[in-house]
Amino acid sequence: MTTIGYIRVSSNKQTLEHQRFEIENFVKREDIKIDEWIEEKISSRKALEKRKLGELLNNLQENDILICCEISRLGRSLLEVMKILETCLNKNCQVWTIKENYRLGNDIQSKVLAFAFGLAAEIERNLISQRTKSSLANIKATGKKLGRPFNAETKKLKLAKNQIRIQRLLAKGVSKSQIARIFGVQRATLRKYILRLSSQ
Repeated sequence: MTTIGYIRVSSNKQTLEHQRFEIENFVKREDIKIDEWIEEKISSRKALEKRKLGELLNNLQENDILICCEISRLGRSLLEVMKILETCLNKNCQVWTIKENYRLGNDIQSKVLAFAFGLAAEIERNLISQRTKSSLANIKATGKKLGRPFNAETKKLKLAKNQIRIQRLLAKGVSKSQIARIFGVQRATLRKYILRLSSQ
């Protein structure tokens, strides 16, 4: 069994010391010790697999305990937090938080709380979906077109204005990568444009 202290701040302007102090005081009161510290300065907007927490979750073993100051340190949304808790509980690990005083493990109380989290996450997911659909419907009702604006500044129109030149470069055997560099666009953007030309 390994007890892990997890600390995260969103930016380099914030410090990790306060959270570490909170956890150290907590484990002292509980008469346990931290075997491993995981610290990171990264926004929770970053994908989980790009954070140290993602690697930690992959390496968790049965009966490990993950301790953090508050549950918001784990993720930016209820949906993400629920996913993290589910991973821990499926591995028979415990998640302890100091601020909320959660002791989530494999007991019935934890399962009830996890169910409540899951229900709240499902409600949040539905609300987000409804808000998105409502916003799109309102935009359509005003007559505005959805998607990336197609104006003189877009890459697509930039390519369209140089259609003849692009066709000549292709005929000369110039690579798509080189053509993309000439016009300052991504190769994928050029490839889609060429496919559209060929279908006309």
